[in-house]
Amino acid sequence: MRLPAALIVLGLAVLPLIDRYSTVDRPVDALAAVLVVVAGAATAARHRWPVPALLVTTASAAGYLIIGYPYGPILLSVAVSVYAVARHHRLRWAITWSTAALLVLLSHLLTGGPGLVGLIPGTAWVIVPGTLGVARRLVVEAQQRERAETERRIVDAERLRLAQEVHDVVGHGLAAIQMQADIALHLRHTRPEMAHEALTAISAASAEALDELRATLAAVVPGDPAPTPALARVGELCERVRTAGVAVDLSVDGTPQPLPAAADLAAYRVLQEALTNVVRHAARPHARVTIRHRPLGVDLRVTNQALGTGHADGFGITGMRRRVEHVGGTFTAGPGEGTFAVTAVIPREPA
Repeated sequence: MRLPAALIVLGLAVLPLIDRYSTVDRPVDALAAVLVVVAGAATAARHRWPVPALLVTTASAAGYLIIGYPYGPILLSVAVSVYAVARHHRLRWAITWSTAALLVLLSHLLTGGPGLVGLIPGTAWVIVPGTLGVARRLVVEAQQRERAETERRIVDAERLRLAQEVHDVVGHGLAAIQMQADIALHLRHTRPEMAHEALTAISAASAEALDELRATLAAVVPGDPAPTPALARVGELCERVRTAGVAVDLSVDGTPQPLPAAADLAAYRVLQEALTNVVRHAARPHARVTIRHRPLGVDLRVTNQALGTGHADGFGITGMRRRVEHVGGTFTAGPGEGTFAVTAVIPREPA
């Protein structure tokens, strides 16, 4: 309500001044003041009903000029209403209503007004605020689209991160369970004691996978963050893979130093997914894990016997690469001379 009140006060205050210095127009009287008040008050509805507000202000200003009162602040009310229409309506409707308002406003030229000279001020009071309103609306819409796109990218990134976490946790657990289940099925008649051991390993692997899955999903819920796997638990990881029937040789060089949480988790997930792929796809159930701690980062390498020379990145390898690159590291995976190697270099402080 501040702007309508300001327009009314300004219009009433300026009326005596413009009347004093005008020699050709009709003297200002009470009717002029009423029209100024009506035009200013109508702008109060410019946000909720911009078109009706424009119609009232334009009609008041046109009547003011047709009667013969001098040009004055009443035209500010028209400009404000034109701006509101252009601000809240699409370009097509904004042009339509602004053009209609302009024609109504210029109707006083047909009743003996200032003639063609009056086209300039009358047109300016409509075109300038209309252009500003359209520009402002386009800017706001662009900002809204950018904000919506940013929010969509954030949601997509979070979905992808959660999908990758669940894939790594569930995939690793299910691969170990499948391996032990195959062993149990194969030995259930000839060596039932080994089948019992396999079932025990299945129970342990499923319990560990469920615990890790709960911790992963707990990170989505606001509250205290759940503990995340780290490179310090690589020994437990290798032991779980060994219980799944895969021989794992672990070699650690250098003095372990703390890593940032994101880099630590990425290192663990790379080793976890690489060993899971060994359990699922390796021609020979044997893997060699090498960890080298350096002052500037950690080098990881997992090698196993390759099935052949063909290779295509799947969801797991793509996820490993994404994790490593997200923390500023480098990642490679592919076949070599009879082996398949996964290599990652993870810096302590990303560039």
